[in-house]
Amino acid sequence: MPKITINGREIEVPAGVNVLQACEMAGIEIPRFCYHDRLSVAGNCRMCLVEMERAPKPIASCAMPVGEGMVIHTDTPAVQKARNGVMEFLLINHPLDCPICDQGGECDLQDQAMAYGYDRSRFEENKRAVSEKYMGPLIKTIMTRCIQCTRCVRFATEIAGVEDIGMVNRGENAEITTLERAIDSELSGNLVDICPVGALTSAPYAFVARPWELRKTMSVDVMDAVGSNIRVDARGREVLRVLPRLHEDINEEWISDKTRHVRDGLSRQRLDRPYLRIDGKLRPVSWEEALTAVAERLRGLPGERMAAIAGDLCDAESMLALKDFMTGLGSPNLECRQDGSKVGGMGAPRSEYLFNTTIAGIEQADAILLIGTNPRWEAAMVNARIRKRFWQTGLPVGVIGPNVDLTYRTLWLGDGPEALHALARGEGDFAETLRKAKRPMLILGSGVAARPDGQALVALARSIAETFGMAGPDAPEGWNGYNLLNRVASRVGGLDLGFVPGEGGRDLEGILSGAERGEIDLVWLLGADEIDMSRLGEAFVVYQGHHGDAGAHRADIILPGAAYTEKNGTYVNLEGRVQLGRLSVFPPGEAREDWTILRALSEIVGQPLPYDNLGEVRQKLIEANPIFGRLDEVRPAAWEAFGVAGDTVPVPFALPVNNFYMTDPISRASPTMAECTELFVMPKLAMTGTEG
Repeated sequence: MPKITINGREIEVPAGVNVLQACEMAGIEIPRFCYHDRLSVAGNCRMCLVEMERAPKPIASCAMPVGEGMVIHTDTPAVQKARNGVMEFLLINHPLDCPICDQGGECDLQDQAMAYGYDRSRFEENKRAVSEKYMGPLIKTIMTRCIQCTRCVRFATEIAGVEDIGMVNRGENAEITTLERAIDSELSGNLVDICPVGALTSAPYAFVARPWELRKTMSVDVMDAVGSNIRVDARGREVLRVLPRLHEDINEEWISDKTRHVRDGLSRQRLDRPYLRIDGKLRPVSWEEALTAVAERLRGLPGERMAAIAGDLCDAESMLALKDFMTGLGSPNLECRQDGSKVGGMGAPRSEYLFNTTIAGIEQADAILLIGTNPRWEAAMVNARIRKRFWQTGLPVGVIGPNVDLTYRTLWLGDGPEALHALARGEGDFAETLRKAKRPMLILGSGVAARPDGQALVALARSIAETFGMAGPDAPEGWNGYNLLNRVASRVGGLDLGFVPGEGGRDLEGILSGAERGEIDLVWLLGADEIDMSRLGEAFVVYQGHHGDAGAHRADIILPGAAYTEKNGTYVNLEGRVQLGRLSVFPPGEAREDWTILRALSEIVGQPLPYDNLGEVRQKLIEANPIFGRLDEVRPAAWEAFGVAGDTVPVPFALPVNNFYMTDPISRASPTMAECTELFVMPKLAMTGTEG
C-alpha cells in the first residue's frame, strides 16, 4: 500500500486509487462534476485540480493514480485560483435559472459555486443557447444548463447498457444528445440523480415541489422482489417523489424507473371506504356494516370451505394476521403463490426459494446460466449487477429460454427443457465453461417454477447446480450458486411464514377449481389481483386491498387497506433479507392498515387475534420464524434436496412478464407507467404478435 503526503499529513492508501479518492480517505473534500465513484474517469470538468510537488501545473486529481511518495496540496492559493477560474468558465453559458430550476436546493453547481466561485463574472458576452433534446417521457431536458460533464453518457453506456446518449460536435458547439430518441432503459431515471446541474430533471416531477417542502421517509420498494432501499418524499397526504437510498449490497445507489415513477398510481383508483355488494352492485357502507357482513358469512362455515390468497405486495404483518385468522377458523387453504408455483411448500428448505448467491455475490461469479428468465424486466437491479460484472470481466452468460436483449453479451443455448437436459448431460461448449469456472451460478426464473412441470424442472436445475459445483459438497466453501429469481415483494416473506397449504389444504389450483365446483364457499383475497377471477364461480369473495383492480371488481365485500407507503411493514427480499418499510403518508379516507382490519374482524367473529399493536405483531412474527428478528441480514440457507424428479414437457419457456411497467395494481393505475407502456412496450408486442 503506497504512502502519500496530503497537506503535510502522511497516509497509507490502497494501491490503484486515484488522488481524489486518497484525499477523500484523508477527510479532505475535493470538488468535482464529471467524476463519479461508479463511472469511468473522464477528467473533463477540471474542478478537482490540486497541486502535486514536482508537477509543472495543477493536476486533475480524479485522473491521477496514487504513487509512492506523492506530495499533494489541496488548499494552496494556486489551487484556489484554479478552482475559481474553472467555476468562472463553467458559468459562462449557464443560465440564471436557479429560481425556476427543479434542481434548486440540491444542485452540485449551486453548492460548489458558493464554495469555490467568484462573486461576480468578468464575461459580458451573450450566453450560448442550446435546444432541448427529447429523451422520453421520464426526463425533462434544459440543455442550456449542461456543462458537458458526460456523466449521463457514461451511465447509459456502462451501467444501463444502452448507447442512446452521446456528445456531438466540439468546443463551443458541443452538445449532449440522443438524436431525438427516447432512452429505452429501465434505469433511465437515474440520469436525473447523477446530473450535477439542472440539465436533466424528472419530467413527472417538474415544477411540483421544492426539496425543503418535503417530508422524507426512509423505506423499501415493493415493485419487485429486490427490496431496493428508497426515500419517499411527501407533502401533506401525497407522495410526490421516490429517490434511491444507498445500500451497497442491494441496489447500490440506483433504482428502476418503475420504483421511481410509480408514485402517481398511489393516488388513483384508490379504495377509500368499505363496499358491500347489494342487489348486484357495490355500495359504500360503514366499517361496522362491512365487518358484520363478513362475520355473518363466516358464521357456521366449515374451515375446509373457505380459502385465502395473499397478493404480491403484502407485508409480512398482514399475511401473519390473515394466516392466524384463517387457521383459527380451521381453514388449511392458504396460498401466497399467485402464479401457481409449487416452490416453497410445507417443509421445503429455504435454499429452494432464495437467491442464495445474494445480489452482491454476483460480483464474485465467473460464469452465469439464466434459465427461463428476463432479469432486465423481472428484477432490474439484479440485471444491473450482472451487467456490472460483465463490464468488469466479460464473464460468459448462457441463456436457456427466450433470447432477449439483456444489455450484455449472452450465449443462447436453446429455448426449453431439451436444452436444459442437454446441459445436465454435459453436452455443448457452455457445459465445459461451467465445468472450468471456479464460482459458477445459475438463475432460475420464477416462470419456470410455475409451469405444470415446474417441480421436475426445479429438480433438474438443482442437479445441474450440484453437477457443476455451483452448490452442494463440490462447491467452493461459502458459495451457493443456485438462485430462484422471485419477482414479487411478498413471496419470500410469505414462504418464510408458511402461508402455503397446510395438511390437507388446497393450493392455488385447488382453491380455484374448488370455487368453480362449489366446494369453496368463501375466498379471501388479500391484495390478490393476478389470479383468474372468472374461476371463482359462485364463491363469496372478500377483497382486502388498496386499489380498484381485478380483485375489487369481483368482490362481494371490499375492505380498504393501506398501500406500502401508508403503513409500517416488514418485507423479505429475494435473497432472504428482512427489511422495514415505513409509513410516509396516511391511508386515504377510511382505509386502514391490513393487520388492524383482521384484528377488528377477529373480535367480532369471536376468535380475537393475540396482538393489539404493531410491536406485538412483530414479536409474533419472530416467534413464527426467527428470521424476522434479523433485520438487514442474509443468513445462508442449508443446502438440502428439493424439487421432484420427473418428466418435463417439451414446451419452450415463456417469460412471466411481458410489460415491465405494469405488473401490479399500483403500476396499472399510474399514468406515467401507461405512457411508458405505450412508448416502449406496445411497439415490441406488436412486432412479436404478443398481446399486452
